[in-house]
Amino acid sequence: MVTPVTARGCLDESAACRVIEFLLQGGVEGVFVLGTTGEAASVPRADRLRVVDLTLKQVNGRALVYAGVNDNCLADAVEAGNQYLRAGIDAVVTLPPSYFPIQPKEMFGYFEKLLDQMQGPVILYNIPSTTHVSIPIDVLEKLAGHPRLAGVKDSENNAARLEELVNKLRDRDNFSIFIGVGALMAKMLLLGADGIVPSVGNLVPDLCHQLYESARAGDRARVADMEKKLIETAMLYQHGRTLGQSLGALKAAMNFRRLCEPTVLPPLLTLNENERESIRQEMVRLGILE
Repeated sequence: MVTPVTARGCLDESAACRVIEFLLQGGVEGVFVLGTTGEAASVPRADRLRVVDLTLKQVNGRALVYAGVNDNCLADAVEAGNQYLRAGIDAVVTLPPSYFPIQPKEMFGYFEKLLDQMQGPVILYNIPSTTHVSIPIDVLEKLAGHPRLAGVKDSENNAARLEELVNKLRDRDNFSIFIGVGALMAKMLLLGADGIVPSVGNLVPDLCHQLYESARAGDRARVADMEKKLIETAMLYQHGRTLGQSLGALKAAMNFRRLCEPTVLPPLLTLNENERESIRQEMVRLGILE
């Protein structure tokens, strides 16, 4: 989920509530706040627990709630994660530390210490495009079975890796595999992944839900149709842009759907009027706007 902010960069609580209701009406089974799409690294620490509390209150048990932590300091990650768990979230989603270029042995040790100190379920989050480090599959295999490890969200755009991940870990008890790469969601769901966590869900949650349900039913024709629509929609804000730039374009698109302001937090830049008009025209072409 995006983190809605006002033109002055303050948390926009009313917009956050609108986005949450929009997601729930679209059929999502979980709401993930303070992730990459939520600009977590740019959200002031003072606002992060407010985002969590607001989300829990608005969701009110209608879906699972996940919250991300992205600290390089183990103690800070544990403190933030346990704070969110005490507030009532269902699972912490945590990144590997990204300041030092750590090796697999060091990564395993870090995650093992973190899991030992967490007071609830943890999902590991692999996204090398932001952390510049990939969580090796053998590290995940060694950690699987830890009583606090609930699964992994993998957003590494590597089809061979994701296929290996699903094949090796899909049958592990109490371990879920979530896919965060839009172009590979359909294939991995059909292969046995447990779910998807797509940024495009902020804009068309109903289509994401339909993709998931179609894959679960084994309806490959409908999966292909939903996949095509979702990729076209994602390209609306991703094509020709970096990951950070795409978040400004996504919020611009959501603004045209009257969900939130187009504002992103520094260091990202909010799209100018001409760029936003281009987004609007593409949304009309895709049938997202009239």
